[in-house]
Amino acid sequence: MKEILIIGSEGQLGLEIKKQCKVLNKVNFTFTSLQSLDVTNTQQLVDTIKSKNFDYIVNCTAYTAVDKAEEEVELATKINTSALATIGQSANEIGAKVIHVSTDYVFDGSNHRPYVETDTTNPNSVYGSTKLNGERALLSHNKESMVIRTSWLYSIHGNNFVKTMIRLGNERDELGVIFDQVGTPTYAGDLADIILHIVDADISKVTTFEPGIYHYSNEGVASWYDFTLAIHQKMNISCRVNPIETKDYPTPAPRPHYSVLNKAKIKQVYNVSIPYWKDSLDKCLLLLK
Repeated sequence: MKEILIIGSEGQLGLEIKKQCKVLNKVNFTFTSLQSLDVTNTQQLVDTIKSKNFDYIVNCTAYTAVDKAEEEVELATKINTSALATIGQSANEIGAKVIHVSTDYVFDGSNHRPYVETDTTNPNSVYGSTKLNGERALLSHNKESMVIRTSWLYSIHGNNFVKTMIRLGNERDELGVIFDQVGTPTYAGDLADIILHIVDADISKVTTFEPGIYHYSNEGVASWYDFTLAIHQKMNISCRVNPIETKDYPTPAPRPHYSVLNKAKIKQVYNVSIPYWKDSLDKCLLLLK
């Protein structure tokens, strides 16, 4: 039996992995939550990782309050950077492979073509900087580590853009939503599926675990405005949605204007097809209904 540790199992991605984990045979899962594991407690994190001979560690936990991170720099650094150094070092000592989820915010959004893994990183927020430093810390401490950068994550769980737009659309007659920030919505269920596929392919020797940096989001491109219209249309919400510019909605942390990710590498290495963002949104909204 293979042993897999899921760190942060109560978040959007962790809950989706927990829901789908039964597809893997001959695997024991250990799930931790914020209550059972404080990743800012280094000794507790080390003890948890070394409590079993884990073959794989999947880190789903992160400090994701993008604007709040501009003030809570120390906490964001502990969760997004320091914990990754600990995970990498401890995993290396027990011979475990690590899959860690990162973000499109490691880029500054100045590109005009989808970002590939080798493009120059240049985060323009505390959140993006701490996530990039976490990537580097993990990869430097454990050569058997995989970083998967994703974007605009949503699910039926927790707080996210989809749920917020449904709530505001039902509460208000009119909304202003940014149209000059472009990326790709990513359904957490699809990301969970690819992570479990990577682990399963390695266990079954179909595809060897290939460390390094990968990009994964759903297919296609949208602005936040497009995303909102698709949500409201599917949910039969009649709220008027007006396109606004980023300058009309200032935030403490700058957002990338363009964060579309090129997924060619992960598709080629792991021989996977990726769902179109509207199809995955439909799937999520049916569950929310």
